[in-house]
Amino acid sequence: MSNNNLSFWAPKNDSKPDLLCGRPADYFVVQKHFTILICATIVLGGFSRMVLKNSEVFVLMILSLSGFVTGRLAYHFVEVHQIVYPLLKTPSFSLYCYFLPLIVFVAALDVDFYIVKNVFWQVLLTGLISFGTTFTIISYVVLKLNVDAWDLQCCLLFSITLCIIDPLHSVNTLKTIGISKMYTDIIRGESLIICSFTCIFFGIFRGHTTSPSMFKELHIIIGLSFDIFGSTVCGYWCMRVIQIILTDLFSNTLTNVILCFSLVYMTFYLVEYFGMSGIVALVTVGLNLDSLSFKPRMEFIITKFLIMCSSVYEHLIYAFFGIVIGCGEIQYFKFHSLVFSVTLFVTVNFVRLLTIILVSPILMHSSYEYDWRWGFVIAWSGIRGVFSLLLAPDIYNVSRFKLVAPHMFIFYIQVLSLLTTGINSYMMLRSANTLGLCTLSLPRQMAVRNAIEHIQEIIKNTITLFKTEKILTNVNWNVVEEKAKIEYNSILKQTHIQVAHNPLDPKEESPTDEVLIEEARLHVAIIQMSSFEKQCNDGVLGVEAARILIGATKSYCPIHGKFMSISDVSTYVRARSWLIKFKNMLTYLEYHKERILFTVPGNNKFLIFVYRIIISEEFEYATHVVTVMYIFPMIIHLWPIARELNVSALISINYYFMFLYTLESALKILILKRKYFLQNWNTLEFFIIVIGIIDILCMYFVKLRPDSLILIQFTVVIGYLRVIRFLPIFKIIIPILINMADVQIKKSLSLMYSITKGYVKSQEDAKLLVRQISGRESIYRKLYDILERNKREAVRELGLIEHEGRDVVIALKTKQTIRNVIAKALKNLTFLWSRGIIDKHEGIEMNKVLLTKIKALNNFPMAIPPPTPDKYLPNIIWMENKDVLIEFFKERTKLTYFDYGDIICREGEMPQGIFLIISGMASLHSSSPTFGIDSSQKNDKQCKTMYTEYCTSGDVLGELSCLLKREIEYTAICETTLQAFFISLEDLYEGFDVFWPSLEYKIWLKIALGIANQYFEPIIAGEDLKFQKCVMYNRAYVETLSSYNEMTLDRVTMKLIILVFGSVINSKTEETFVAPSILPKSCEQIQGTADVSKLLIIPTSEPSKTDATSHAMVSSGLRTTKKDYNWKRKDESEGGHLFSKTY
Repeated sequence: MSNNNLSFWAPKNDSKPDLLCGRPADYFVVQKHFTILICATIVLGGFSRMVLKNSEVFVLMILSLSGFVTGRLAYHFVEVHQIVYPLLKTPSFSLYCYFLPLIVFVAALDVDFYIVKNVFWQVLLTGLISFGTTFTIISYVVLKLNVDAWDLQCCLLFSITLCIIDPLHSVNTLKTIGISKMYTDIIRGESLIICSFTCIFFGIFRGHTTSPSMFKELHIIIGLSFDIFGSTVCGYWCMRVIQIILTDLFSNTLTNVILCFSLVYMTFYLVEYFGMSGIVALVTVGLNLDSLSFKPRMEFIITKFLIMCSSVYEHLIYAFFGIVIGCGEIQYFKFHSLVFSVTLFVTVNFVRLLTIILVSPILMHSSYEYDWRWGFVIAWSGIRGVFSLLLAPDIYNVSRFKLVAPHMFIFYIQVLSLLTTGINSYMMLRSANTLGLCTLSLPRQMAVRNAIEHIQEIIKNTITLFKTEKILTNVNWNVVEEKAKIEYNSILKQTHIQVAHNPLDPKEESPTDEVLIEEARLHVAIIQMSSFEKQCNDGVLGVEAARILIGATKSYCPIHGKFMSISDVSTYVRARSWLIKFKNMLTYLEYHKERILFTVPGNNKFLIFVYRIIISEEFEYATHVVTVMYIFPMIIHLWPIARELNVSALISINYYFMFLYTLESALKILILKRKYFLQNWNTLEFFIIVIGIIDILCMYFVKLRPDSLILIQFTVVIGYLRVIRFLPIFKIIIPILINMADVQIKKSLSLMYSITKGYVKSQEDAKLLVRQISGRESIYRKLYDILERNKREAVRELGLIEHEGRDVVIALKTKQTIRNVIAKALKNLTFLWSRGIIDKHEGIEMNKVLLTKIKALNNFPMAIPPPTPDKYLPNIIWMENKDVLIEFFKERTKLTYFDYGDIICREGEMPQGIFLIISGMASLHSSSPTFGIDSSQKNDKQCKTMYTEYCTSGDVLGELSCLLKREIEYTAICETTLQAFFISLEDLYEGFDVFWPSLEYKIWLKIALGIANQYFEPIIAGEDLKFQKCVMYNRAYVETLSSYNEMTLDRVTMKLIILVFGSVINSKTEETFVAPSILPKSCEQIQGTADVSKLLIIPTSEPSKTDATSHAMVSSGLRTTKKDYNWKRKDESEGGHLFSKTY
């Protein structure tokens, strides 16, 4: 193909320009005015889009007509001809190379790679069927109805050009009617396949016109192989380079835009230069790039810029080809031309309908939503556009028979393009509305209504806040409220979407639970993918892990009723298991010198000398060198011709190496004696020596009896067994392979942990929004149960991973923590920069320093050894890493061990102490948490609900029960072998007495903060309630309220009051509040109704550093724990801020 493409870039031999249309210039050509033509075309297209409200077909018609008029003026007037002459002189392939690469890249970039990957064979079959059907029927129509004296080759090339479906305009209308992205990607993938095949086909014909001798079957096959497979490989590696460049932390927006634009063309030109298809390479690049391939918030800017450029290119193409048509002879435009254009339009749409009928089984297999209505709408998607236009001049260029009116090819294609763009787009929208496909489902209606209500609530709160400002006292707030009001129906009127079902109308038949839960399932998948992308942009989730999760989600979306679980995305587990087995096998085969117990052989100087030799590293290296040196003689031995020429030399070398092997083994046996055979490698060496001795004896007996055929054959076979002498080389290779396998295992574990952690976070995000997308309470409960079950399964998987690779998980957590800290610093730097506190130059330098630290995390070690057991005590947060507390409890802790299935503690038993898990994982099973609430105040369903959560290293069990001296509320079962520190109840209370009252208060503070973060994280997200800061600066403190005691709540100094334990009532209204809940601002005085109630109070302003126990109201009977809140599930009840765990 490389030879075929040389003529594309080389100038023509003759000096006369090869014009497609129009007359040559018989005057001095000045090209400076051509730029004015380009700018005028762009301005006209922009103004037309603005005036016509983005009606694309009318814009293209105006540009085409203006180009045609300009062409006619150029035909008659020299002044105009002088302006357009550079266009007429430009080779058509140059326009192809200028415009098509970017347009193809933009079309491929919008296609979802994961969807196309899952339905690749369906897309490929659809493309082949579409091309074959379209080519056959259009060729027949053109041959029968055309009267322009086209030969067979021109008709076939014209038909191939009309086979290309425009990948941009064919799906633009489908996007506005709410069609599934799977269908749009199938259509766009089909059009990209046809476009790639057509470009390859025309490339072969171009090469044939320039080098006819190269047009042979073998060259065609080789060229096709390079165009398809070679271009795909080149495109993939170019995509990797583009990803590395675009994700660089130090590149700015302008740099990314310029590089992305230029790399598209560089990829195209490089691949074309090496004789492959640049279009196929760009399709590969565009398909493999996704939102994660760009820096956060950079995709939108780059995509918009590329779409803008492609739109400008499209305007220029229609205007330029309008000029080319106008420069042609007008006498060839007849009434038959119009009839033939309409015939082509009807034929193209008929062929598209026939294609959709043929591929309907494929589309039905791809999605369960497909039916005849969607098929009828998609049948109008056969829009032709710039792809066909850019290839139209090649019909004339590559054909042998040169027509007198080549501009008619362009005329028919451009007219057909305008007809399909306008009529087909309108018919798609009209038929979708008529068939009831532009409908908004009930779950979607609920989501839209809830979003509008939420926005309206924000608007009301903003107006209420503005009313308090003195400068706005004269504002007419009734007008403001009226103009700012958002209505649900007014939003729908601005779109093409209709409401399928009114949930408030009792006459309407309600959809079944199955339909609603299926709709909600798709919304849950969208929420999860958004969560994955946000985690990746925030640096919490790696790019590879995010891609796997997003790809898995899109893979399971088409499966009816399938909610993706963590086991569905753990395909890497099989690879990890294979790696572990491979590593275990290598570890068994590894040569462990320390396994042999060397003993000093008495006072014998010779034995001591031999002993020092065999234990030295030099001795091991010498044996390896001997083995490697025998490679060359063995090659000669296996090569018959060389063996016959060097028989005596090979025999001498064999004797020499056997002597060295025997000497090595004899020295080891002399010292190790029977222990020599305890090492498998020593046994192998001894076996090699035995085989070698047999080989020497056989050669000796062959010399004595050269007529013995059996002896000769046996000697030949034994000679080939010399290959086993190379097996000891694996003693060197095996440690390297073990290290490589270990690195891959650690990578797999790290990736698996990131994937599982990201999945857990997505389940939590989905649970927060599940009520917004569920139409009924029963649907909400089902969705919540499914999400909670999947989350528990994923958390259990996290514990197993941490138990299996603690060093890997520690390294990953450390790396993520470092990144989060630096990201927080970057956020604060941006704030200081925006407020003018930091100068711009200083801000840039500080930003570079922080980004350098983030980039350095790429070289962060993959594994960090876990701390020793005594280092875990500082992990207990209420010890605050103080040496006095650590030393006090260190003397009183006891290391305990549990096997798989052992029960650490049972629900209902009295506590014996607290457990700090060092290694392993335990599962906690319990009924609904009480939070110090009497069972009479709880819901019956809530009491019967069972909860399961998992604990791993660093978690603490039993604190709450020990502090309250009440029964344990859960059963802890070991899921793996478990190691834990145990602090007895007596030692814990002794610590309370020694460090009274700060220790007990700090434990309550830690528990209160944990409950608040677990249940009210969105509300307190901006408060920065770190335990250390709360202790040092009293950013939050705990108050205790006993039964029947009252407390006055000062709303001036108390910003937020959270009831974390017990229950209280409003003294004025007698409204009951149970933990966990937020007390409303209307509540000014409360009374305790439980034995002990705990309140977490967040002050309005940050107090100065005071004594940590200034707000402590400690009671000797009040205690709590960490894990008692970490593994609870939450739900928002119908009443205000009150949260309960009911079903």
